Amino acid sequence: MIKFSDSASKNVGTVTEILTHRDKNSIFIPAKEVLSLFKVIKKSREIDRNFGFDDTYLDLVNALEKEPQRGKNSTHFSNSKKILKKLIHGRISYSKSGTWHFHKGNMKIPISSTAEGIKKIGIIDRLLSNRYLERGSTIFIDEPESFLHPKAIIEFMDILVLLAKSDIQIFLSTHSYFVINKLKLIAKKENMDIPIISLLEDSYEVSNLKDGLPDNPIIDTSIALYEEELDLEL
Repeated sequence: MIKFSDSASKNVGTVTEILTHRDKNSIFIPAKEVLSLFKVIKKSREIDRNFGFDDTYLDLVNALEKEPQRGKNSTHFSNSKKILKKLIHGRISYSKSGTWHFHKGNMKIPISSTAEGIKKIGIIDRLLSNRYLERGSTIFIDEPESFLHPKAIIEFMDILVLLAKSDIQIFLSTHSYFVINKLKLIAKKENMDIPIISLLEDSYEVSNLKDGLPDNPIIDTSIALYEEELDLEL
């Protein structure tokens, strides 16, 4: 907190740091996939002390290293894991040598040869399996739609809603009409408040998807394309 004195014009009067400690884990999942860069991130941040990757990447790498745990999990978490595995038709694994693989049936595929969407969804599965994510955790996801085809985007949103029902708070940054419209449908169906902040050219607007789609450039562009298609048909 920064406080200016009554007569201050240039100088700061007092500066105090007020931080609220959280007992639960928080994690940021970037649009850029990290599994193929796992060793590079760890080396650059922990050994070389370079700053090519910020600490949110290192936090994610360290969280993913944690081994999966056995035992009963919450119903929503268990259902989410089932959908995740069905969505990617397999699972990812981490070996002691520091390499990641994707397992599909009897096949074991190097992570570098695995689709980007599978890597992103596999990260969520891993964080559920090793219990890094728990009730009260917070997830920040940048561009959840990146590298996912539309059907997978829709199913991914269903998974995130299940996690939200298990008291995980989720923040998304998106440019996808599929993401916004699917969340609107979920909000109406589940009678769930899903706040959304729309960034405009020189301002922002706060709305609730339970009340319908907001008026923002993503929605406007999608509607414009639909109207153009109707004009061509008519």
